[in-house]
Amino acid sequence: MEITLVRATIDDAKQLHAMQIESFKQLFDYYQDFDTSPANENIEKIEIRLKQDFTYFYFICIGLQKVGAIRIVDKKDLSNNKRISPIFILPDYRDRGIAQKAILLCEQIHGKTGWELDTIMQEEKNRYLYEKMGYRRTGTIIKINEKMSLIQYKK
Repeated sequence: MEITLVRATIDDAKQLHAMQIESFKQLFDYYQDFDTSPANENIEKIEIRLKQDFTYFYFICIGLQKVGAIRIVDKKDLSNNKRISPIFILPDYRDRGIAQKAILLCEQIHGKTGWELDTIMQEEKNRYLYEKMGYRRTGTIIKINEKMSLIQYKK
């Protein structure tokens, strides 16, 4: 299975928004995170990000099929880490190693060091993925609500 990245443009905002909502809906329904969940973002927030010169939004593809997306914040400045925020895979394509391959492709494009991300502390599969890829917990934990906290990672 060959994974490729295709750079998204402002014309892709509607499709990215729909995919993001579908991908994060289950987590949103469970954690009820109204403030930070990508499933609760409006399309305008995606449009703003797509217009930023330091944002690189990529569709994650298998052949011609778009199965997810990843946003990289890369200010091309050595004093700032690159950031993954967010990455998502559509439910029908999960547990196939797609996210891992997409992150590796982004590291080939944007460099292998100087990365950071946040993930839901209660989601063991997410933590396992990032730790397997060399990300380490910083110790920073942000409590979102009674069910959920975010934990920060760096590589």
